[in-house]
Amino acid sequence: MYDPLLDESLGSNAPYPSSYWAGVAGTPPKDNGQLNQDITVDVAIIGAGYTGLSTALHLAREHGIKTTVLEANRTAWGASGRNAGFILKSSGRKSYATMQSQWGEEVMRGIYQEMCAGVETVKNLIAEGIDCDPQESGYIRVAHKPAMFKSLLATAALQKKMFGYDIQEISREQLHQRYMADHNAYGAIRYQDGFGLNPLKLAWGYQKLAQQAGVTIHCDTSVEKWSQESSDKKGQQNQTLQVLHTPTGIVKANKVVIATNGYSAKNFHPLIKNKSLPVLSQIIVTQPLKQEQLSACNFLTSNVIMDTRALKYYYRKLPDNRILFGGRGAITGNSAEDPYYAKRLLAVLKTSFPPLATLRYDYAWSGWLSMSLDDMPHVYQNEQRNIFYAMGYCGSGVSFSVQAGKRLADKVAGVSVPNLPIYQTPLVTFPFAPLRRVGQWGYFQYGKVKDRWL
Repeated sequence: MYDPLLDESLGSNAPYPSSYWAGVAGTPPKDNGQLNQDITVDVAIIGAGYTGLSTALHLAREHGIKTTVLEANRTAWGASGRNAGFILKSSGRKSYATMQSQWGEEVMRGIYQEMCAGVETVKNLIAEGIDCDPQESGYIRVAHKPAMFKSLLATAALQKKMFGYDIQEISREQLHQRYMADHNAYGAIRYQDGFGLNPLKLAWGYQKLAQQAGVTIHCDTSVEKWSQESSDKKGQQNQTLQVLHTPTGIVKANKVVIATNGYSAKNFHPLIKNKSLPVLSQIIVTQPLKQEQLSACNFLTSNVIMDTRALKYYYRKLPDNRILFGGRGAITGNSAEDPYYAKRLLAVLKTSFPPLATLRYDYAWSGWLSMSLDDMPHVYQNEQRNIFYAMGYCGSGVSFSVQAGKRLADKVAGVSVPNLPIYQTPLVTFPFAPLRRVGQWGYFQYGKVKDRWL
């Protein structure tokens, strides 16, 4: 499998992974095909995932700027089409209490409002007619051991106080009776918002809206080389053009947006070099559960569910009564397809629901997410304000990436954005960057100990 720390190219024209989403999504919308000529544009966007499509859509709708999107493979071929489809008011891994301590009340609330705006933007775009199989609202955080239930209750109390959240406190017995009998759950809290959907169909919906707004999207068009040149038009001040070399055409652009996140090739551009840690997430989708299996597990809910482990597991019941179950995957791309990781997830799922002892999985796939050093996403640009990026969603970017794209559009158009660290500061460079994976391995070992004993 492609590895962003080792490979300097994603390749091109690769099919979608054999995921459940690709299996049920149907026929993808048509794009403008592979770029086969040299062109000059005002704004080029690299990456046709949530971030890139949102940036293109909002530039066209809100600023009247038509863009060209370049995608190495297919729309949402990367993380946007491989994730679990959780729509949550969150991004990154930093808690709101930590934000409040680090930056103060006003900044913390400003970031919270941006996360909320991301969810509302997704809902509004879906309301325009995107068919993406949204399920009932509700997000359940389950305690994976008794001590963590106290921690969840403290979190609920703090968020009720800070944001006026309507959060249910659910005992183990109530959880088993009203939602699902997860034997690894020792109580939970439940948010009224948050929901699950088909993330690939969501991205295809964004593509259609962007194309309707006049956006050009070239798939099978990987950027293999990036250079610069000075424009020398008579009567105009010299301007630096970004020159993007693709296999069958060259794109010259005044401004470029990097919207590749966890699928940023090694040494792709100095602005993002060593700024993130790509981490593999693994997902399985089981066979459809029979009614007697659902009854034996009392699996009543279609809410999205996540536990409190440092190495988190997450799951949801899909519309056809399959269970999606996800967690960490391999460390390197070379090991990504090893069935050990999918089998490990299935084994954990069966400890949560013992009546499913004979259950098998029908789909297994993995994908890269982008971790930032400070546990927060960043939307930033170079000093010349002609190269922009949004990265570091830390595995929680399905909704916020759309808000990030909206803010990228503002930045590209020269419009001011909120004065928040996620928009005003760059991603932090990883120290000892070549050793990032050593640190990741160490964290995984720590996580195992913490989740079991601490």
